[in-house]
Amino acid sequence: MRIRSQSGVLSWAAVVVCLAIGSADAQDDPAAADIRKASESLVQAFNAGNAAELAGHFLPKGEMVDEEGTIYQGKQELTELFQGFFKKFPGAKLTMSIESVRSLSPNLAIEEGVRVIAAGKDLEEQAHLRFIAIRTKGADGRWLIASLREFSDDPLPTPHERLQGLAWLVGDWVNEGSDGKVRISFRWSEDKNYLLGEYEMDLKNKAGMKSSQRLGWDPLAGRVRSWLFDADGGFSEGAWTATENGWIVKSQSINPDGATASATLTIAQQAADRFSIQGTQRIVGEQAEPDFEFMIVRRPPAAGK
Repeated sequence: MRIRSQSGVLSWAAVVVCLAIGSADAQDDPAAADIRKASESLVQAFNAGNAAELAGHFLPKGEMVDEEGTIYQGKQELTELFQGFFKKFPGAKLTMSIESVRSLSPNLAIEEGVRVIAAGKDLEEQAHLRFIAIRTKGADGRWLIASLREFSDDPLPTPHERLQGLAWLVGDWVNEGSDGKVRISFRWSEDKNYLLGEYEMDLKNKAGMKSSQRLGWDPLAGRVRSWLFDADGGFSEGAWTATENGWIVKSQSINPDGATASATLTIAQQAADRFSIQGTQRIVGEQAEPDFEFMIVRRPPAAGK
């Protein structure tokens, strides 16, 4: 099971649980009402933190297969799994929607649906799982689980979540090296789906150069992409790749005179308030340009703010 939160994703063994159950489709099958009651009983066992009772909802040799394909079989192994879960995630809450129940015989049925498991502080971490359960009806009338298979149904990360690896850019930055002065400011867009950057550069023989940049997630390419627009009419596009040491940006640009340019930028966070930008493989038209490197530091707040 994968639990998603704003702070990241935690992975741990899947567990069959539910808190609230309901589906109009499930009532179409004659076994649905009894299976609903069996699921409600399973919920009560989970909410009580009773691992042995929870495992008792499976056949003696019943099995559970999590979304990664790991198989847990038999009451002892399932009990140990649930005990470990309750120890690691106390107070977890779960919801389940039964989407369909299909009887294959008077004593055999297939149950399908979706579970949402919430855990952590304020229950902000969630796992979405689809499931298929094969249930058998015993002589005592109970519908026990012979096999349960879970599949990850986590919602896709939002564009904002995709950009968390670059969230440290937010703020004001400055470089005052011998080669010139660079001022950079980053903020989130109003919808939180983009990082917006403003650049102002005073370089040798090029004073007051300004650019605006937008960083976002490209779902088609499956990567971060940037678009930069210069005040003089030039523009560029960058494809970002995360590495162990920072980010590699492959940039392609069009200059105001129509000349094309390309470069490889390496952005590396050196500390919480310091990062470097290195430009290599710089080509303008058919001419190679020299490499450059800037060390950027976070600008302290103005006095009185």
